[in-house]
Amino acid sequence: MYIVGITGGTGAGKTTAIRSIVGPGAKALDCDAVYHELLLNNSKMKAEISNRFNNVTTDGKIDRQKLGKLVWNNPDSLSVLNKITHKYINDEIDRRLEQFQKQGIKTILIDAIALIESGQGKKCDVLICVTAPEEKRIARIMERDNLTEEQAKKRINAQKPDGYYRENCDYVLENIYETSAEFEKKCIEFFKDLKGKNQWGIERS
Repeated sequence: MYIVGITGGTGAGKTTAIRSIVGPGAKALDCDAVYHELLLNNSKMKAEISNRFNNVTTDGKIDRQKLGKLVWNNPDSLSVLNKITHKYINDEIDRRLEQFQKQGIKTILIDAIALIESGQGKKCDVLICVTAPEEKRIARIMERDNLTEEQAKKRINAQKPDGYYRENCDYVLENIYETSAEFEKKCIEFFKDLKGKNQWGIERS
Protein backbone atom coordinates (compact mmCIF):
# COMPACT_ATOMS: atom_id res chain seq x y z
CA MET A 1 0.00 0.00 0.00
CA TYR A 2 1.41 3.37 -1.09
CA ILE A 3 0.45 6.36 1.08
CA VAL A 4 0.45 9.85 -0.41
CA GLY A 5 0.18 12.86 1.88
CA ILE A 6 -1.55 15.96 0.50
CA THR A 7 -1.22 19.14 2.55
CA GLY A 8 -1.33 22.92 2.23
CA GLY A 9 -3.40 25.78 3.57
CA THR A 10 -7.16 26.03 3.40
CA GLY A 11 -8.52 27.16 0.04
CA ALA A 12 -5.39 26.17 -1.90
CA GLY A 13 -7.07 23.39 -3.90
CA LYS A 14 -6.26 20.13 -2.11
CA THR A 15 -9.73 18.73 -2.83
CA THR A 16 -9.30 19.31 -6.57
CA ALA A 17 -5.87 17.68 -6.50
CA ILE A 18 -7.24 14.59 -4.79
CA ARG A 19 -10.26 14.41 -7.08
CA SER A 20 -7.87 14.16 -10.02
CA ILE A 21 -6.45 10.86 -8.80
CA VAL A 22 -9.05 9.06 -6.67
CA GLY A 23 -10.57 6.11 -8.51
CA PRO A 24 -10.41 2.31 -8.56
CA GLY A 25 -7.46 1.25 -6.44
CA ALA A 26 -6.98 4.68 -4.84
CA LYS A 27 -8.90 6.00 -1.84
CA ALA A 28 -8.75 9.33 0.00
CA LEU A 29 -8.89 10.07 3.70
CA ASP A 30 -9.98 13.64 4.46
CA CYS A 31 -8.76 14.44 7.98
CA ASP A 32 -11.06 17.47 8.20
CA ALA A 33 -14.08 15.27 7.43
CA VAL A 34 -12.86 12.72 9.99
CA TYR A 35 -12.61 15.52 12.56
CA HIS A 36 -16.19 16.60 11.89
CA GLU A 37 -17.40 13.02 12.26
CA LEU A 38 -15.57 12.67 15.56
CA LEU A 39 -17.11 15.91 16.82
CA LEU A 40 -20.47 14.22 16.42
CA ASN A 41 -19.65 10.66 17.46
CA ASN A 42 -16.61 10.49 19.73
CA SER A 43 -17.75 11.17 23.28
CA LYS A 44 -14.21 11.22 24.72
CA MET A 45 -12.99 13.86 22.30
CA LYS A 46 -16.13 15.94 22.79
CA ALA A 47 -15.69 15.77 26.56
CA GLU A 48 -12.07 16.92 26.36
CA ILE A 49 -13.01 19.86 24.16
CA SER A 50 -15.95 20.82 26.38
CA ASN A 51 -13.78 20.65 29.51
CA ARG A 52 -11.08 22.85 27.99
CA PHE A 53 -13.25 25.40 26.17
CA ASN A 54 -16.18 26.98 27.96
CA ASN A 55 -19.57 27.49 26.35
CA VAL A 56 -18.87 25.69 23.06
CA THR A 57 -21.75 23.22 23.29
CA THR A 58 -25.31 23.64 22.07
CA ASP A 59 -27.89 20.99 22.96
CA GLY A 60 -25.10 18.63 24.01
CA LYS A 61 -23.18 19.02 20.74
CA ILE A 62 -19.98 20.88 20.01
CA ASP A 63 -20.94 24.12 18.27
CA ARG A 64 -18.31 24.48 15.54
CA GLN A 65 -19.04 28.18 15.04
CA LYS A 66 -18.53 28.97 18.72
CA LEU A 67 -15.39 26.86 18.85
CA GLY A 68 -14.09 28.42 15.65
CA LYS A 69 -14.47 31.95 16.98
CA LEU A 70 -12.32 31.01 19.96
CA VAL A 71 -9.49 29.27 18.14
CA TRP A 72 -9.17 31.28 14.91
CA ASN A 73 -8.59 34.43 16.97
CA ASN A 74 -6.14 32.86 19.39
CA PRO A 75 -3.10 30.81 18.29
CA ASP A 76 -2.64 29.39 21.79
CA SER A 77 -6.22 28.13 21.88
CA LEU A 78 -5.83 26.63 18.40
CA SER A 79 -2.70 24.82 19.56
CA VAL A 80 -4.57 23.39 22.55
CA LEU A 81 -7.44 22.24 20.35
CA ASN A 82 -5.02 20.58 17.93
CA LYS A 83 -3.30 18.71 20.76
CA ILE A 84 -6.67 17.32 21.81
CA THR A 85 -7.98 16.43 18.37
CA HIS A 86 -4.85 15.13 16.63
CA LYS A 87 -4.61 12.02 18.79
CA TYR A 88 -8.21 11.03 18.09
CA ILE A 89 -7.94 11.80 14.38
CA ASN A 90 -4.67 9.83 14.16
CA ASP A 91 -6.25 6.80 15.82
CA GLU A 92 -9.20 6.91 13.41
CA ILE A 93 -6.93 7.33 10.37
CA ASP A 94 -4.88 4.32 11.52
CA ARG A 95 -8.06 2.27 11.85
CA ARG A 96 -9.19 3.19 8.34
CA LEU A 97 -5.74 2.55 6.86
CA GLU A 98 -5.86 -0.94 8.31
CA GLN A 99 -9.29 -1.49 6.75
CA PHE A 100 -8.11 -0.30 3.35
CA GLN A 101 -5.08 -2.56 3.52
CA LYS A 102 -7.31 -5.56 4.22
CA GLN A 103 -9.45 -4.57 1.22
CA GLY A 104 -6.39 -4.59 -1.02
CA ILE A 105 -6.44 -0.87 -1.81
CA LYS A 106 -3.16 0.01 -3.54
CA THR A 107 -2.93 3.73 -2.85
CA ILE A 108 -4.21 5.95 -0.05
CA LEU A 109 -4.22 9.73 -0.13
CA ILE A 110 -4.28 11.46 3.26
CA ASP A 111 -5.61 15.02 2.99
CA ALA A 112 -4.73 17.20 5.99
CA ILE A 113 -3.76 20.82 6.62
CA ALA A 114 -1.86 19.71 9.73
CA LEU A 115 -0.46 16.58 8.09
CA ILE A 116 3.10 17.29 9.24
CA GLU A 117 2.39 18.73 12.70
CA SER A 118 0.01 15.90 13.60
CA GLY A 119 2.55 13.20 12.80
CA GLN A 120 0.48 11.77 9.96
CA GLY A 121 3.19 12.75 7.51
CA LYS A 122 5.49 10.07 8.94
CA LYS A 123 3.11 7.41 7.62
CA CYS A 124 3.37 8.75 4.07
CA ASP A 125 5.68 7.52 1.33
CA VAL A 126 5.57 10.92 -0.38
CA LEU A 127 4.44 14.37 0.76
CA ILE A 128 2.87 16.87 -1.66
CA CYS A 129 1.80 20.40 -0.82
CA VAL A 130 -0.74 22.46 -2.74
CA THR A 131 -0.23 26.23 -2.77
CA ALA A 132 -2.17 29.13 -4.27
CA PRO A 133 -2.03 32.94 -4.22
CA GLU A 134 -3.57 34.32 -1.04
CA GLU A 135 -6.19 36.41 -2.84
CA LYS A 136 -7.50 33.31 -4.62
CA ARG A 137 -7.58 31.36 -1.37
CA ILE A 138 -9.52 34.14 0.35
CA ALA A 139 -12.10 34.21 -2.44
CA ARG A 140 -12.55 30.42 -2.33
CA ILE A 141 -12.91 30.33 1.44
CA MET A 142 -15.43 33.16 1.44
CA GLU A 143 -17.57 31.40 -1.17
CA ARG A 144 -17.15 27.89 0.23
CA ASP A 145 -17.72 28.64 3.93
CA ASN A 146 -19.87 31.77 3.64
CA LEU A 147 -17.33 33.90 5.50
CA THR A 148 -16.40 37.55 5.39
CA GLU A 149 -13.03 38.58 3.95
CA GLU A 150 -11.78 39.32 7.47
CA GLN A 151 -12.81 35.86 8.71
CA ALA A 152 -11.16 34.19 5.72
CA LYS A 153 -7.92 36.07 6.35
CA LYS A 154 -7.94 35.04 10.01
CA ARG A 155 -8.18 31.38 9.02
CA ILE A 156 -5.27 31.71 6.63
CA ASN A 157 -3.15 33.62 9.15
CA ALA A 158 -3.81 30.99 11.81
CA GLN A 159 -2.21 28.32 9.60
CA LYS A 160 1.34 27.66 8.49
CA PRO A 161 2.75 29.80 5.65
CA ASP A 162 3.47 28.30 2.24
CA GLY A 163 7.18 28.24 3.02
CA TYR A 164 6.61 25.74 5.82
CA TYR A 165 4.88 23.32 3.47
CA ARG A 166 7.50 23.77 0.75
CA GLU A 167 10.32 23.02 3.19
CA ASN A 168 8.68 19.87 4.54
CA CYS A 169 7.23 18.30 1.39
CA ASP A 170 8.77 16.37 -1.49
CA TYR A 171 6.75 18.07 -4.23
CA VAL A 172 4.79 21.31 -4.71
CA LEU A 173 1.63 21.71 -6.78
CA GLU A 174 1.05 25.40 -7.50
CA ASN A 175 -2.59 26.26 -8.14
CA ILE A 176 -2.28 29.40 -10.24
CA TYR A 177 -5.13 28.52 -12.60
CA GLU A 178 -8.35 30.44 -13.16
CA THR A 179 -10.63 27.39 -12.91
CA SER A 180 -10.61 24.16 -10.95
CA ALA A 181 -10.90 22.25 -14.25
CA GLU A 182 -7.59 23.71 -15.44
CA PHE A 183 -5.90 22.86 -12.16
CA GLU A 184 -7.36 19.35 -12.17
CA LYS A 185 -5.89 18.78 -15.64
CA LYS A 186 -2.49 19.87 -14.33
CA CYS A 187 -2.87 17.53 -11.35
CA ILE A 188 -3.69 14.55 -13.58
CA GLU A 189 -0.48 15.16 -15.52
CA PHE A 190 1.52 15.61 -12.32
CA PHE A 191 0.26 12.43 -10.68
CA LYS A 192 0.69 10.43 -13.88
CA ASP A 193 4.35 11.45 -13.97
CA LEU A 194 4.81 10.81 -10.24
CA LYS A 195 3.15 7.42 -10.53
CA GLY A 196 5.75 6.44 -13.12
CA LYS A 197 8.59 7.57 -10.87
CA ASN A 198 7.27 5.72 -7.83
CA GLN A 199 5.64 2.67 -9.43
CA TRP A 200 2.28 3.40 -7.85
CA GLY A 201 0.01 1.09 -9.74
CA ILE A 202 -2.96 3.48 -9.54
CA GLU A 203 -5.86 2.68 -11.82
CA ARG A 204 -7.86 5.63 -13.13
CA SER A 205 -11.31 5.27 -14.66
